[in-house]
Amino acid sequence: MQASSLSITFLGTGTSSGVPMIACSCEVCTSVNPKDKRLRSSILVESAATSFVIDTTPDFRQQMLRINNTRLDAVLFTHPHKDHIAGLDDVRAYNFFQQRAMDVYANSLTEEALKREFAYAFADKRYPGVPELNLVTIDESPFDIGDITVIPIRVWHHKMPVYGFRIKDFTYITDANRIDPADKEKIKDSKIIVLNALRRAPHISHFTLSEAVALVEELEIPEAYFTHISHQLGRHDNVNQELPPYIRLAHDGLQLTV
Repeated sequence: MQASSLSITFLGTGTSSGVPMIACSCEVCTSVNPKDKRLRSSILVESAATSFVIDTTPDFRQQMLRINNTRLDAVLFTHPHKDHIAGLDDVRAYNFFQQRAMDVYANSLTEEALKREFAYAFADKRYPGVPELNLVTIDESPFDIGDITVIPIRVWHHKMPVYGFRIKDFTYITDANRIDPADKEKIKDSKIIVLNALRRAPHISHFTLSEAVALVEELEIPEAYFTHISHQLGRHDNVNQELPPYIRLAHDGLQLTV
């Protein structure tokens, strides 16, 4: 049974380098506006009964401490790139306090990367205290995490297939630069979409700002938020002034109800 109401918290809205970027003195990286401080991209999805994150970034520990999160039922992965999986080790704190393994939902490609990057967690003889992980293999079929139904949406990150996810009338897509027509149909009629918009200049594997705006308009979605943002895009407030009123840049800590 699908949860009646969901809370979405943006744990991070930055690209792989984060914002500010190390050693950069541009106007975005030196901005004093808190909305220009972006940890790597991830969200927390919560119903009254279920709580899970989409992706565990290198900033996962900091993100969960920042919102004082004390419960997590599962992790759901979009794809195996380092900026989306690197923080998985820190779920061991939840293992300890919740006294159970963490359910980890991922496709076979991402599972291979997890077993490679965190080999110690999957070894036959494991050192005490390593993460306890229960892998759940997903494909493009809908599935449930607790009382939340998730519909995978295949998108393309250059040549890599990546999963976006639709949950009720909310669609979350990061690390994409192309979506096939059949998967666009899965997105249509969403009331809210989150979409990556890396920068203004063309990129081999991410939507630009103009491409992201065009896709929102093509799909006729009434409310949109952009994420996975680099320092090259510009200051948060300045970019928002350029956008239509129904499209905003997301920022760390933003909360939505769906």
